[in-house]
Amino acid sequence: MDLWRIRGGARLEGDSVVQGSKNAALPILAACLLCPGRVELLRVPRLRDVDAALEILRHLGCRAEQEGDRVYIDASRLSGSVIPRSLMEKMRSSVIFMGALLARTGQASLSMPGGCRLGKRPIDLHLLALRELGARIEEAGEEILCRPALLRGAEIRLPFPSVGATENAMLAACAARGETRILGAAREPEIVSLQAFLRGLGARISGAGTDTVTVSGFRPRDSLRFRIPADRIAGATLVCACAACGGDVLLRNCDPRQFSAVLHFLNDAGCVIMQKHDRVRIKAAGRLCSIGPVVTAPYPGFPTDAQPLLMAALLRSEGESVFRETIFEDRYRQVPALQKLGAQIRVQGREARVRGVKRLRGAALEATDLRGGAAMILAGLSAEGETLVRDAGHIRRGYEDLNGSLRSLGACLMYEGEEHGIIQNSEAL
Repeated sequence: MDLWRIRGGARLEGDSVVQGSKNAALPILAACLLCPGRVELLRVPRLRDVDAALEILRHLGCRAEQEGDRVYIDASRLSGSVIPRSLMEKMRSSVIFMGALLARTGQASLSMPGGCRLGKRPIDLHLLALRELGARIEEAGEEILCRPALLRGAEIRLPFPSVGATENAMLAACAARGETRILGAAREPEIVSLQAFLRGLGARISGAGTDTVTVSGFRPRDSLRFRIPADRIAGATLVCACAACGGDVLLRNCDPRQFSAVLHFLNDAGCVIMQKHDRVRIKAAGRLCSIGPVVTAPYPGFPTDAQPLLMAALLRSEGESVFRETIFEDRYRQVPALQKLGAQIRVQGREARVRGVKRLRGAALEATDLRGGAAMILAGLSAEGETLVRDAGHIRRGYEDLNGSLRSLGACLMYEGEEHGIIQNSEAL
């Protein structure tokens, strides 16, 4: 069990480098199966989800090592196509290995993925896309068996722009004969990153960032060196932290365009936002203003992962802000914990109304998911007194060193991580 001890009240000042992207790194790690040789990935964050992906690769017979922010993958001796339930349950995005295994071995056996419990997470669209390519898929409860089959190019129409289904289709299509067109594709920056990686491996692929992705061939290269882009949700977390606490923060090595929807609402709330192509500065002074409605939507709309973070930033604002969650049915799991701090939040179905209060008071909280846990930390930083956040490992799934990033900006907190034997103190605590 991880424990965060937070002393609220400090303004955030200074600059920080945004970590590499979790959501870009994970599908690219799966895509390494398509390379018959060695891949070197740069700027890979050290995360529990990355550890889980590397463990899956090793189980399949690959060499997979991480040294600092570099990961080395050698899939030349890939020897398996079965991923046991114990590994699949460690992260939600483990299902992305299905398309990669189909492309490399023509078959796969796995189970439903794990991850944060934010409501139903059907993989129907993943299976639809792969079946359109000719995959023979059998479902038995939680088990999924993809039997050997010849993959052929097809026109895949996704009724919803699912990021994971788009990625799985892109990976499997690399091994299909003929051209594949993915219509209704997700447009997230992580799709663009996966396309760049696959092109580096030798795939003929285009259209990422639009609603139509085309794959028309693949001649695998023996090696590749690739840099993971910045994490847009980690960037959104830090700007929301500054908004919650007040201060003046500069984020470097990021692309603010990728979380511009978050910056838009922070600007509406009264923050001053200054941005260039690879950095963004945020200044927050005094109480924020109410905003809304904030409606989550697929990219380039407001990201569902940032909804708990922006909510935490607005707990002490003036007036009432409205959130509408359209992606996950149980994305307000952070609300009871924020209410323990004194937040006034009313949830009805998919809508949450946040009426700002003048002050929050520290309390003992328990994180129930990754972004909700981060929101509790942000709220604790803006509360009076001490806040304790107990976490069963959710936050470390997505943040490499959130504690260090916040402390470098002047936050008062201490992180104790049992799994890694980490105890990081702030002298001011």
